[in-house]
Formats: sequence, C-alpha cells, structure tokens
Amino acid sequence: MPADGTPPVSDRARRIYRDAIVIDTHNDLVTKVLDEGYDPRVRHTPAQGHTDVPRLIESGITAQVLAAWVDAPYAQRERGGAFRRALRYMDEIHAIVDAHPGALRFATGAADVRRAKADGVVAIFIGVEGGHAIEDSLDNLRELNRRGACYLTLTWNNGNEWAGSSIGSGDTRTGGLTTFGRAVIAELNRLGMLVDVSHTSSETLTDVLAASDAPVIASHSSARAIADHPRNLTDDELRAIAERGGVICVNFYSRFIEVRMRDAMDAAEARVEREPAGTAAQRAARLDALLARIPPTPLSILIDHIDHVARVAGIDHAGLGSDFDGIRLTPAGLQDVTAYPRIAQALLDRGYSDDDVRKVLGANVLRLVGEVIG
Repeated sequence: MPADGTPPVSDRARRIYRDAIVIDTHNDLVTKVLDEGYDPRVRHTPAQGHTDVPRLIESGITAQVLAAWVDAPYAQRERGGAFRRALRYMDEIHAIVDAHPGALRFATGAADVRRAKADGVVAIFIGVEGGHAIEDSLDNLRELNRRGACYLTLTWNNGNEWAGSSIGSGDTRTGGLTTFGRAVIAELNRLGMLVDVSHTSSETLTDVLAASDAPVIASHSSARAIADHPRNLTDDELRAIAERGGVICVNFYSRFIEVRMRDAMDAAEARVEREPAGTAAQRAARLDALLARIPPTPLSILIDHIDHVARVAGIDHAGLGSDFDGIRLTPAGLQDVTAYPRIAQALLDRGYSDDDVRKVLGANVLRLVGEVIG
C-alpha cells in the first residue's frame, strides 16, 4: 500500500479508467498562471500546483474544464473590469491550448470530447465562474459564449445584482433570482450554455430550477449531509437537480468535505490572525506551515460524498469537479491530476460496477453536455 494509506490501483481499475471518458468540470490552473506567474508548460511538484500540461497529458483525462474565475473585487471596480478579467482568462486558456496542438484541443461540445478520446488528446473547455463577469449585460454573456464558454457559474462567494450566493461575502445578496436573473437563465438556455449552480444560495437554486428549460450542473459542489458547509448541497437540492436531469460534480477541497479539516483550518487561520503582522508572504508561509501539520483528509471521505450523491440523486447524476489549483488541501492520494485512477479503484472497492464507475468518471457529464450544448 502507498505511504499515504490509499489502496494500490488494480489492473481492473486502470483498464476501466483507460477506456472511460474522464471529465473534470472545474480546475483553477489559469488563476495560478495569471496571479502567480505559474508556467503551465513545465512539470511542477504537487506542492507547487496540482496541474500543468505535462501532468494533464500523463493523467489520461479526456476533458478538463478550465475556470475563468473573476474574483469578487472586480465586481466593485470600474465598469468593465469584471468582464475584461473574464476575457483575459479566456485568452490565456486559448493560448495554452494553441501552444500544445499535439496534446490539447479546444472543445465546445460532446463530439469534441469523443474525438479527443479517439485521438489521444485532452479536450479543454472554458467555464466562466462568477456571474458578475457579465456586468448585467446579456450582450456580454453572448460574447463569452462566442469565445467558447461552456458554462456560467451564476455567483461566486459574492452574490451579484441578479443572483444570490451561498456565502454572501462582503454583505452581498443571498436571495434568489431577480427578473433579470431569469432573463440570464433564458439566454443561457438559448445559447446552449450550461447553468452552473455551484456557489449559489438555496433560494437561487430553487429559482433556477423553476426557470431553466435545460438541466443544470453543479460543477464543484459536495454533499451537506456529509459535511455541513454552505458550499455543499442538501439532499433536497441533490434530488431536485437530478429530477431535472442535471449532474452534481463533487468538489475535492478538504475544507468542504470534512468537518474536522474545516475546524482545523479555521483554527490555523485564526492563529495566524492573532500573531504579529508580517508581509502577506510571511503570513501565508506561517499558515502553510500550520496546515502541513494537520493529518490529511482520508480519500474515503471524498468517496463518501460521491457515494452519497450517487445514492440520493442517482448514479446517473454524479460526477467529478475537483477544484484543483483553487484549493489548498486535498484528500490523501489525490495530490494532483494524475491521481484520478485512485477514484476508480476506490469506487470499485465500494462495490460499484464497471459501468457505474465510468458514469461517475465522466459519462454522466458527457451526456449532459450532449443534451445542453450539443
């Protein structure tokens, strides 16, 4: 058994993984590229980052959604700033794909995923995270779609003028959709873009399911019954998404999926806040040192979340949305994008059939993409 305590990957699991369509619906690699000068062309260690092009190729993943995340402060800056930030992300994603024509291929639909699988390349989608990116303009939404966005995450931790967030950071909205919000949903449906309900409030989610003619996706959310965090979905919400044909893609962040880890991280951050102030880099280093002492979340807890979604929503409605490179701590054994076969093994160990493992790895998301995007 590996040193991290996770079970070895069997030949059966490797075969299932190799033959499956494997899709991760949320990865924040490009935030590291834009904000930290991280070079996606170079192989990094897991401590440096979860993703780069060499490891994406090695991973055997079929399709990866790269997030164009627009941070909350852009919503308060000068008019046009949030929209420009989204476009900057999208330009960077296209540049990464264009720089690796033999390994990566830009994708806009299900047929692109199947061709990528056949050709042995990684399909790259763009998901725009944070509805404030459209700046209350349907024309801006159409431009994001024209440039290749496959989904819009309606909010981030901050609510916006037309949709409420589960967190409501900065005293922003946590209520439901406004009249304009319903117009956004209608336009997403018309454009053939996925409506992403991760980060939204319960009231917004209820309104979205009533307003949308198409099934929705939760691109990186977990089960609140396992870990009571506002970013996670209740059982009623899981069932409601599934009843409309949607897919819930489970987030890997240890803080979201394990109560013990959430409490330990809260305590570590509070301790750093109480210590004498230093530079931002010094404070981050102190926090990293404290977090390194916390025993990692067992892989079994992530599988608990996947299993719960599969049992409550149904096996046809569970998927993977890692949030890699947007999160600090991951479960043991899931150190980076090369570790996905361990999920296949863990599901087999729970008694899942080969076909059900393939559904969770990506077949469910591929079906949703085919239905909504084409």
